Amino acid sequence: MPKILEVKNLNVNFGHFEALKNISFSIEEKEIAAIIGPNGAGKTTLFLALLGLLPYKGEVIWHKNPVIGYVPQRLDIDFKTPLTVKELFLLKNNRDFWKPTKSLIENIKNDLSHCQAGFLIDYPISRLSKGQLQRVLIALAINKKPNFLLFDEPMAGIDIEGESTIYNLIHHLAKESGFTVLLISHDLNIIYEWADKVICLNHRMFCEGAPQKILDDVVLKKLYGKNIAFYHHDTHE
Repeated sequence: MPKILEVKNLNVNFGHFEALKNISFSIEEKEIAAIIGPNGAGKTTLFLALLGLLPYKGEVIWHKNPVIGYVPQRLDIDFKTPLTVKELFLLKNNRDFWKPTKSLIENIKNDLSHCQAGFLIDYPISRLSKGQLQRVLIALAINKKPNFLLFDEPMAGIDIEGESTIYNLIHHLAKESGFTVLLISHDLNIIYEWADKVICLNHRMFCEGAPQKILDDVVLKKLYGKNIAFYHHDTHE
């Protein structure tokens, strides 16, 4: 597959602190890639640099001008605000609350339905569970018909059953619609099962490659600095 993203010698500094140093990797079209590393390793900083929201040195090369959808860790909105899911979509798209067209409402319904959340369209966002909110945020990200999706720890705060549901949804969307996916995650077992590529990051690159080839106890101990629970298995058996 041709490359859709190339990162070459990327550096991000906050004053004298080197948040990211000499980061280089590439992502191919339709690939599902995962970034792993300990807390504070610079994973979200990398995302913000890729999106052009942080200054950096080095190169970030997007091929074929992809349309990018971004699902953040959290939604920067006051959940006491009396907004419904539908109104959130209209707000994000700068559309009129009072006279949305029928076709626009149908598009919102379709995107929510793709994320198993069609029934939530008239729910107040204050009543959504964390799992429901995550499905809404994914639907919001695909609303502008992207072909590259960035997920910043999509499972944060979601229970184990909900995690499996969201990962299956991401995998389904990627394979059904041909999205390229780059996600940050701490769930090594899910990554081992679903990811095509893993990027090991702790302020600098430790490794890059297929999870079956690089995820072992030695690499993980070097990356995280301690033993962590990791039991790779084939869930399709």
